[in-house]
Amino acid sequence: MIDLLIVCSYFAIIMIAALSGRTSKDVSVEQYFLSNRNLKWPSIALSTIATNINGYQFLGMMGSAYLYGLAQANLEINAIQGILMAAFIFVPLYLREKVVTITQFIQKRLGKAVALAYTIANIALFASITLGAALFWGAYAADLVFAEYLSFISEDRIIRIVVLIVGLGVFSAIYTYLGGLSAVVRTDMIQFAILLIGGIVVLVVAIQQLGGWEQLYIKTPEKMHLHLPADHEKLPWIHVFGLFLLNINYWCANQTVMQRSLAAKNLREAQIGLMVGGLMKYVMAVLIVIPGIALYGILGENGLSEPDMAFPYLVDTYLSVGLKGLILCALFASLMSTVDSTFNSLATLWSIDIYKSYLNKNATDREIVRAGRNTILVTLFTGILMGLVLLYVKFENPEAAFTHTLNELRYYINCGIVVLICSAAFLIAPKHRVALLAFVSTIPLHLVIIQLFPEMNYFVRAAWVILLAFLIIYASSWKEGWTKWKDLFHYDDQIIRNIGIGLLTSLIWLHIIFH
Repeated sequence: MIDLLIVCSYFAIIMIAALSGRTSKDVSVEQYFLSNRNLKWPSIALSTIATNINGYQFLGMMGSAYLYGLAQANLEINAIQGILMAAFIFVPLYLREKVVTITQFIQKRLGKAVALAYTIANIALFASITLGAALFWGAYAADLVFAEYLSFISEDRIIRIVVLIVGLGVFSAIYTYLGGLSAVVRTDMIQFAILLIGGIVVLVVAIQQLGGWEQLYIKTPEKMHLHLPADHEKLPWIHVFGLFLLNINYWCANQTVMQRSLAAKNLREAQIGLMVGGLMKYVMAVLIVIPGIALYGILGENGLSEPDMAFPYLVDTYLSVGLKGLILCALFASLMSTVDSTFNSLATLWSIDIYKSYLNKNATDREIVRAGRNTILVTLFTGILMGLVLLYVKFENPEAAFTHTLNELRYYINCGIVVLICSAAFLIAPKHRVALLAFVSTIPLHLVIIQLFPEMNYFVRAAWVILLAFLIIYASSWKEGWTKWKDLFHYDDQIIRNIGIGLLTSLIWLHIIFH
């Protein structure tokens, strides 16, 4: 009963916080989608990382850490590469152009056809896999840990998860629909605090049960390496090259993540916010990965048959009443902070890049915002549908580390986005038609490489796809050359530059120390 009261209180607080900033029907485009471009660095940092952290980190990545150890942390800490590129290269470009969507920047550099392809690809990805995965992981995790509490919904596990997917999706859609980005940022800050507290609780309990931090090296020394052999099936050390390129997509060209930086009060606030977010990625890596390794040390080799059970096992076995309610709130927070941000970004992309640009060029602010709100309603249904599809896929193959399955699906589209954003930023005069060809070519390139090299790791495959497609564009525009490096990097002052250098240095040292 205490746990359920805690969860009910959480939902009430989130809705009250969201509705306290409810917008009127006559809200402007910049107010609804970019919070009047007035966000300061704490809001940018907390909301961006809250959006990034999803149920799949707690379930999928902790389960993968149980299998593969510290190498799983590469997916968290190496995000700093992308964050630094966003802070010092891409965000200055976006703010200088005063764009509402990244599509508008793509259009200025690569033309309308490429921009349209970029928008359609992102809308398709966000409305399906991104929303669906967030809803699935949150509902799946909640049922794994709290099946007894949720039995009032149904005795059938599948039905309970379906109800949770629908209910959590509708709840997130309501406050995003009413409040826009301001509501998303306001609720994300609360949700991040709950995420952080919940993660710390699970980490402390896991380390206590293991016997202390030193036991990580005594009981699980083979798990304490960032770099696994080059022939490892899922996380070979060479995957960091593909991960570096894919991080450009997520942290530099992803409307869902970039929307806070686009809404920054100025460049300084955006850069500080992103770098503070980078520091938080270190914290989240510890909270997500270490408990999985600790559980392996507690249970031994024959502990869990399903790796994604690592997080639920820790919560269900070692946490007391009250703390379990807090953890369930953290799971819901991880889901909703991603879902609400995705809804807001989908609304922005559709209303600005499709509705305003093609369907109603003379649309008023009120009509544009209404189109965005309608997008939230439509994509609620597509997200729920994909969540149900992923639920089926998961139950068909419960032994797999599902986070890698979802990554592979995303990368079919993400590789092409990396090619476009790099061409737009780094090449002086990329050919528009060739850029479109290169973008479209990434999917067949994936399929060809899979056929020729079926054993190739999917991160490595993604790197080859990106490099080959980018080469197509570069071959047609090499005479014009690259943008000068000194023109690429921009920072507000020397202090911010030095912080960026320090953050990069810390990442390099981590790779050396935990090699």
